[in-house]
Amino acid sequence: MPWENQKKKKGMPSVSVISPLPPIASVAKGSYRPEIDGIRALAVVFVIINHFNKELLPGGYLGVDMFFVISGYVITSSLSQKASKSLIEFTGGFYKRRIRRLVPALALFVMATSIFLCLFNPEPRALLDLAINSLVGSSNISLYQSSTNYFAQSTQLNPFTHTWSLGVEEQFYLVFPFLLWFTGYAKKRKNGERNLLFVIVPLAALSAIGFMVLYQANQSASYYLMPTRFWELATGCILYLGFQKRSSIEKRLERISPALAMALIVAVMSLPASHGLVATFLIVVLTSVLIACLKRGTGAYEVMTNHVVVYIGLMSYSLYLWHWTILYVSRMTVGIHWWTAPGQILLILLFGMGSYELVEKPFRAARSPRYKLISILAGFGLFSFSLLLPVYLKNQNPNHLFLGARAKLKKSGAQSLTSTYKIPGIPGTWAGDDCVLSSNGEVGSPLGIRNCTLGDFDRSSKRVLVIGNSFSAAFVEAFDELVKRDGYAVTLTSSWDASPVREIPNTSPWSKASDYYWDSVLPALFQQLGPGDIVFAINDLSTLSPEKSTAQSRLKLLQLEAGIKNLSRDLRRRGIRLYFMNALPFAREAECSPDMAIRQWYEPWENLSKCRIPGKAESRLRQSDLNSIFHRLEEVGAVNVVDLFDVFCPGETCGYIGNDGSILYRDEWSHPSVEGVRLSAETIRSALTKSPGR
Repeated sequence: MPWENQKKKKGMPSVSVISPLPPIASVAKGSYRPEIDGIRALAVVFVIINHFNKELLPGGYLGVDMFFVISGYVITSSLSQKASKSLIEFTGGFYKRRIRRLVPALALFVMATSIFLCLFNPEPRALLDLAINSLVGSSNISLYQSSTNYFAQSTQLNPFTHTWSLGVEEQFYLVFPFLLWFTGYAKKRKNGERNLLFVIVPLAALSAIGFMVLYQANQSASYYLMPTRFWELATGCILYLGFQKRSSIEKRLERISPALAMALIVAVMSLPASHGLVATFLIVVLTSVLIACLKRGTGAYEVMTNHVVVYIGLMSYSLYLWHWTILYVSRMTVGIHWWTAPGQILLILLFGMGSYELVEKPFRAARSPRYKLISILAGFGLFSFSLLLPVYLKNQNPNHLFLGARAKLKKSGAQSLTSTYKIPGIPGTWAGDDCVLSSNGEVGSPLGIRNCTLGDFDRSSKRVLVIGNSFSAAFVEAFDELVKRDGYAVTLTSSWDASPVREIPNTSPWSKASDYYWDSVLPALFQQLGPGDIVFAINDLSTLSPEKSTAQSRLKLLQLEAGIKNLSRDLRRRGIRLYFMNALPFAREAECSPDMAIRQWYEPWENLSKCRIPGKAESRLRQSDLNSIFHRLEEVGAVNVVDLFDVFCPGETCGYIGNDGSILYRDEWSHPSVEGVRLSAETIRSALTKSPGR
């Protein structure tokens, strides 16, 4: 998240009431503009309100976009005053100022938040990786690679999610100084401003187009990656350069009422997140207008240069860092309610002020050679320790810091994908790891089908072959009664992260295993089935119904439909029926765990902030496209659908805990627990034993 170093006039107090400045046109280049800090204060307040409760200000997250524009404007203004004789001197000075501005507060935040994370999260390793990435400016890339949806509920339980914007900023800083230098702008050449505009305007246009295109096709890429955010920072740069080249543009914008611009910004931020694409462009434009028209002589200027507002803007970086930590700890403990909000706001202010006064200001205020050396050594030590701490915690079993109790789950059967399982008194054993059929490209013929069968495969006249990925292995204990009471032989096989059908390309690290499973293992297994037997596919299909439909998700649904048709056609030729399990509730999106789901001693009342899964109505709406596909395929007799949604979401509110108090999922990837699987056993048995349809 961009915060540019403010240039202060000598002797100007940072918190006192600042006398009104003249209009923009007559302000000397590089002069401190307190109203810019007022706009920063406005932006950070919008962000904090949104993170408290999205319903209060649905578009408040766009405060980050306001910061991007402000940063582009102020940093261009600041660098226009830096005279350097060489590229090394110019970039070295720039990066030294950036490090002093951003790193100390970030390092302290990462250290403290890593400790808080381990106290309340029993499985913090993946999030500690994100802490490390945030220190080196790559957390936005990590969030993109993990396909994290910024708007998903699970991001609220990730204390480092908000550092994505710092990654965007720092990656922008890797490019921007060189643009200024090689266009001649930083060297004060005659056509430097014009050259910079000729370069940055086309780049900004390409970036904006990329943002629009990817917003529909891959929202995570458009949201997190610097190339699709470049245009917002570049807009601030273009705004500053435009004012220097065409004062008439500036004067026209000055005629606009700043109160109107601020009112329109609030109105745009009140739009629902579904209007995010349009809202982003509107906020960038309106922020640019507000920077231009906020001037002396208006009521808005007086408000935005009030000493309290300016102070909030000055410490906006620290407020942004620490507000998320306070909200994270709150969500893991007392929750966020109207009666807790005053205390939480007070804590955010106290932590923000402490970080600003005790860390930011001292590191930035060092002027004498002695204090500069001290600040450099202290900053290096702080950064090193902040980097080593999460590495140490990750490698030294951070679970021992967890303050909560452990969930009591059944410790047998499919609790582990590698565990073996046997139905007492019945032939056959599911061999656990041996039945998770995967390959590194060197595996020969598949294991015999009898090694992964519950029941007597050779004598039973009714056979079920369960196929899929880790989810099919997790359901091993759902078939006891089907085997004991109905005489079925149930064979369970899986491959790590296998695609639900061959037609959906697999891009996971286990893609070779998935291809081997579909191309070699399954054809060999199908050959051992006969007329009347059943193939039952169990996968996590909820990933095919994201919160926001994209071109990529729609393509996968079409591939799923085509793949089921092809598989069904091949099986029907041999008299084999095909069953598919419908998607379970969207538990994966909560990124919760059983230990987090249960009520802990530090939760004085029911905490709805944790492990929240989309409710039944919303989930059914999101699954409508998938359900339509299954309905069409059932109509033509291509597939029979087993729907366990009501088992795992018995009420209008879905969660990790069932009505009987049992924990329904065993991990943060929404694999069902043994308890959840056994609750679904009768539904599965009823579906598989009913008379075939058309």
